Amino acid sequence: MTRGNDIWRRFDVWAPEATHLELDVEGDRYTLHADARRNGWWRPSADDRAALEARASEAPDGISYGYRINGDALLPDPRSRWQPDGVHRASRTLPDSVTARPVPSWTGRQLAGGVVMEVHIGCFTEAGTFAGAIERLPELQELGISFIELLPVAAFGGHHGWGYDGVDWFAVHEAYGGPRGYHDFVAACHEHGIGVIQDVVYNHFGPSGNYLPKFGPYLADHHHTVWGQAINLDGPWSDEVGRYILDNVRMWAYEYDVDALRLDAVHALVDTRATTILEEMSMLAEEISAARGRPFTLIAESDLNDPRTITPREAGGLGVDAQWSDDFHHALHVAVTGDRSGYFADFDGVTALAKVWSGGFFHDGSISSFRGRTHGRVLDPRTPSWRLVVCDQNHDQVGNRADGSRWTDRLSIDQQRLSLAVTLLSPFTPMLFMGEEWGATTPFCFFSDHQEPELALATSSGRLREFARMGWDDSKVPDPQAEDTFLASKLDWAEREASPHRELWDFTKALIAFRAARPEFANPWRESRDIEARADEELFIVRTNTLSLVANFSADERTVDVSATTLLFASGGGELEDGTVTLPAHTLVVVE
Repeated sequence: MTRGNDIWRRFDVWAPEATHLELDVEGDRYTLHADARRNGWWRPSADDRAALEARASEAPDGISYGYRINGDALLPDPRSRWQPDGVHRASRTLPDSVTARPVPSWTGRQLAGGVVMEVHIGCFTEAGTFAGAIERLPELQELGISFIELLPVAAFGGHHGWGYDGVDWFAVHEAYGGPRGYHDFVAACHEHGIGVIQDVVYNHFGPSGNYLPKFGPYLADHHHTVWGQAINLDGPWSDEVGRYILDNVRMWAYEYDVDALRLDAVHALVDTRATTILEEMSMLAEEISAARGRPFTLIAESDLNDPRTITPREAGGLGVDAQWSDDFHHALHVAVTGDRSGYFADFDGVTALAKVWSGGFFHDGSISSFRGRTHGRVLDPRTPSWRLVVCDQNHDQVGNRADGSRWTDRLSIDQQRLSLAVTLLSPFTPMLFMGEEWGATTPFCFFSDHQEPELALATSSGRLREFARMGWDDSKVPDPQAEDTFLASKLDWAEREASPHRELWDFTKALIAFRAARPEFANPWRESRDIEARADEELFIVRTNTLSLVANFSADERTVDVSATTLLFASGGGELEDGTVTLPAHTLVVVE
């Protein structure tokens, strides 16, 4: 069973170690009382609750409130739905009018067969808001995008950042438009036939504005991650911490009507219990799907290459629907660029790409030189390929380069087309990173806006140390705290209309349409295709019963016997004559 599913009651708060607790509503203080029915919970008296609910419902813009533990300073609500003045200030109640707006025509969308676009709201448009993003939805609909995957929007310190430093998990970041803007955005996406995947971070809290440890043991003393203390998932009081996470999942589904969650770095969810938080989330997702009558999908980010993550629970797995596949990105990166530095060292171009297309994982019990040990486990061949979400660029792979540069800084147009085609015609669930569909030239840098001087200095200096170890020139590492670093990362939509960007946009649109028209490419079963890698020629070939895909990753023209009669698709030239196809450098063709 999942942990209890009590609906959150406004003004109740969990603070198991407090001895005295007050609710402060715009200067008026109300003494809270321990709830005998819920261990560690505090609540107003019946009379105070009625008065408070009336006061909140009569305020058109909500009322400001917070908590004082043992007489100390005012703290925001751990389950605050609205932080209009930032994470260090009082919470505010949401007026009843601020609620989800279900679209009657929207019946949901399954991940299988879909195409995802990853989007950072602050950089997607010049406005950097949900309202600004809504204006671009018709173009994404025209492009053929099935889902928008939003980088985290939980409230974090400062104005701008990637979002992975969220501290108020239930509140939508105000600079993007807050809860009102988010409701409008989800409804607009659904009106355009686009599902919403929300990236959520349940493995750590950010360093600025995290007041939850003052309320209770949200962090574990006995487990640590790269971000410090792990979330307390298996220690004393961990049942309530798990409830906090599961209630957050409920919020995104029921209060914001989202279609899926992307779970950040699930390998950092340290949980030794027999039934882990991931299993509980997968059970809850099925409850939500049944209650709403449409899919509610969970997508994990995991670097473990552990098939149990996406294996159904009834087969002994954790029951998560899908996961990101870094192996696909790394194999494609090496095939296109030849770069084998760092963790790319094991991925030997088209040979690695063939293994990934065939088996899903590259590291499936093989030696990982980067880790200095064996890594991963073989994926069951009965696993449908759509359970792996793949990309050739994403926020990590672009933003964690020292200069935040995209493919456009390093690849020719032919190479960009080739990379897009291999991704979008793969049997997996393809994901684009905002702007790559037209070859955006703007970088996507790592940026932050920490208001505390010591934290700002630590972030900037830490970034320099990180890339110094990798041999990058310090002068090429933008200061993450500089506002110009953030502003430079915003997409310039005007460049899409200029050559060669418009042609690349049209190419991407045609690719997505071609994928939809030829179901052979989205076929989820391994036995539906034969894979061949010719390492010496840098050729990658996929054959189905009816089609052949031939990709030439070399800088030279190649000729391949394909025993086909019709050229259906070419990324940049290519001729078919007498069953033989001729491919220019860095091109792909599909023949029948």
